Amino acid sequence: MTMFRIPFPRPLPLLLAVALALAAAPVLSAQEGTDASPSATGNPVVDARLADINVYAARYPDAFVDELVRYFDAPRSLIDELLKKGRHAPADLYYACALARVSGRPCRGVIEAREAAADGEDWAAIASRLGVQPGSAREKRLREGMVESYARWARPLPDAD
Repeated sequence: MTMFRIPFPRPLPLLLAVALALAAAPVLSAQEGTDASPSATGNPVVDARLADINVYAARYPDAFVDELVRYFDAPRSLIDELLKKGRHAPADLYYACALARVSGRPCRGVIEAREAAADGEDWAAIASRLGVQPGSAREKRLREGMVESYARWARPLPDAD
């Protein structure tokens, strides 16, 4: 009697495939829970970078939060709470804290200004109220700060199409 051997998948490749699928699942769900294209800032390059920051924050949430805490003086408890509640995209928190830094205000205050903004009021209007107009020294400093964040993350800078 001849025995036929039925080929079964080898356990290691199968386990590896399952592990990779599970590792990708939180990234996908985190991206779905954020706004992939944050409200307009009036600058297409900044908008492209903010959209990419959402992707980065979904993949590396601890590094993202550390960036806001260390370099933007944001309270860790505030950022953790807002991200946990999911009311704000990471890019919106980043931009709020960047505006706060260049305008000399606390991050919490700019986030509250965003929450209190009238319907249809975008980041460009909020930035203008904070004294960060297009082409100003403050706006230039904000863009330079984004470049510095990307350098710390060892991430290539996205540009607008």
